[in-house]
Amino acid sequence: MTATAAQTQTSAAEAAGVATPEAADVITGARERIDALDDRIIGLIQERMAVSAVIQEARITSGGRRVNLSRELEILNHYSEALGKPGTALAMTLLELCRGRI
Repeated sequence: MTATAAQTQTSAAEAAGVATPEAADVITGARERIDALDDRIIGLIQERMAVSAVIQEARITSGGRRVNLSRELEILNHYSEALGKPGTALAMTLLELCRGRI
């Protein structure tokens, strides 16, 4: 290995906050996977927002309310059961994104 290659590996390890190039490689690969997952999650949230808009429009058009609080409670409980207290916060954020503040 050349001195330049060794310096590059050392720099990558330092940037990842680890001591070895091997760990830096693992972290780099895992971060790439997280970035891909985040892109998928964002896409799913945007899809959820679009579906929610369809539901709200149907509800309003039929003379109903834009928001169904009992349904929102079901969603909050579902996320809470699956993810604990942070799940509730996540569900609240999703609900706000999908229906706006009420």
